[in-house]
Amino acid sequence: QVQLVESGGGSVQTGGSLRLSCAASGDTSVGYCMGWFRQAPGKEREGVATIDRDHITSYADFVKGRFTISKDSAKSTLSLQMNSLKPEDTAMYYCAAAAACSWILHQTPGVRKYWGQGTLVTVFA
Repeated sequence: QVQLVESGGGSVQTGGSLRLSCAASGDTSVGYCMGWFRQAPGKEREGVATIDRDHITSYADFVKGRFTISKDSAKSTLSLQMNSLKPEDTAMYYCAAAAACSWILHQTPGVRKYWGQGTLVTVFA
């Protein structure tokens, strides 16, 4: 079991930046992949970024070059630096952990994933 708590959401103007953080606790000794997914009102969940145990990162095409995922394994924290934000980035953002990064990035159904309560990001024009 892994417990995840997100923070850092808020409202920002188009082109602005936000940094999301996630504190992990519980069985973090297991080599889970960690990442972020988001869900906008009325839309499906979509994977945003992942980072594996070797710090190899993967990003959804729609955030490449704008978002950066990182983690501090010693502190069991995960971060998502979001730059050049657009109104279409408005969503609830969730920190997630899973055995495989593809499960987070592609939101694979029917597999075990852990996620937090989410933090809201609003980007206004």
